[in-house]
Amino acid sequence: MNKSIFLNLPVRDVSKSKSFFETLGFAPNPQFTGDGAACMVISDTIYVMLLPHEKFLHFAPKSICDTATANEVLLTLQCESREEVDTLVRKAVGAGGKAHEEAQDHGFMYDHGFLDLDGHAWGVFWMNPAGIPATCAG
Repeated sequence: MNKSIFLNLPVRDVSKSKSFFETLGFAPNPQFTGDGAACMVISDTIYVMLLPHEKFLHFAPKSICDTATANEVLLTLQCESREEVDTLVRKAVGAGGKAHEEAQDHGFMYDHGFLDLDGHAWGVFWMNPAGIPATCAG
């Protein structure tokens, strides 16, 4: 069995956030989607749970981060091409999100990013495995 990851995000409006992620091409998992939450399928092993603040706090050990002033985490997705990177950011901005940086071309890697409706930071990148430098961490 492959391990799966469920990213749990506090959102102000589950319906609007669900629509935002559907615009990006992610489908809801009906088994975990209803009036009180939505589960969005990113891949066979990656899911985003969109939880209203009160439900999120039921599971979380600390308070919710104010994403207007701080980053709680950077969620980063690998894409299959540079075009997919640009398309995801364009869709996110068109659906009410905001680009949080300019696209950057590092030769072997191309990355960009956006903020979703609740200010969670998402990075998207494409990487050419054949072009990765021997020392890339730092």
